[in-house]
Amino acid sequence: MIKFVGGFERVCDLPETQFPEYAFAGRSNVGKSSLINAILNAPVARTSNTPGRTQTLNMFNIHDKIIIVDLPGYGYARVSRADATKWMLRFQEYITTRRQMKRLFILIDSRIGPRDSDLELMDFCDANGISYQIVYTKKDKRVRETNQVKIDTDSHPAMVADILETSAEKKRGIESIRAIIGIK
Repeated sequence: MIKFVGGFERVCDLPETQFPEYAFAGRSNVGKSSLINAILNAPVARTSNTPGRTQTLNMFNIHDKIIIVDLPGYGYARVSRADATKWMLRFQEYITTRRQMKRLFILIDSRIGPRDSDLELMDFCDANGISYQIVYTKKDKRVRETNQVKIDTDSHPAMVADILETSAEKKRGIESIRAIIGIK
């Protein structure tokens, strides 16, 4: 059974659980909520065509075994600089203090490739020893930018070397993430 635990404004308000947590992060409009819905095979995460809709730390309890966390997007949402700074500080606090977090999935739109904000997050994780894995989303869509930055796995010590490719719409790559998380 999948239960929405809640949307939390502050990290200190998150419930303490004994379950492993898997967090999903990415630029606004990268398809985080759609991918979470595809992984869980249920429409639990709110999707929107408007970037920046996810503004809280949204937690989902999966069969009282696993917690999925949908983190607010970064790098694109049209919000005030103060709100963007507040979101980023909360995001950094979550990934540096949440001992239950087993892996951070950093989602990157495959049509445009990594942006500076993605690379900065990867560098932050490397510097703080936070395990993360890159997930390319929207692999069913046509590439918009042909000269994309390539991710050098050797220069990112905290990154899981296996880069995943997914399509929430076509259900491509979903089983790989389910296997990592432990969802059947």
